[in-house]
Amino acid sequence: MNEKAVERLGWIASVMAIAMFASYIDQIRLNLSGHPGSLILPIMTVINCSAWVCYAYLKKNRDYPIILCNGFGVLIGIATAVTTIGFN
Repeated sequence: MNEKAVERLGWIASVMAIAMFASYIDQIRLNLSGHPGSLILPIMTVINCSAWVCYAYLKKNRDYPIILCNGFGVLIGIATAVTTIGFN
């Protein structure tokens, strides 16, 4: 596979990861309406995504698709955890 195809695959996978993390929006809505979910998943999402952001940022050639999608995962994971704690 040539470099351009690999880069394109990286961006496609990043868009898919953002769509997956966007599914947390429904859990945030449920948390805010008084039906809090588990705290474990959003906390682990924040830890995992933070590690990926650090990895991609610290590489010699920064990997922006990984930084972008996992940065979103960190933000949405924090929002989910905060609303879970606040309404649990």
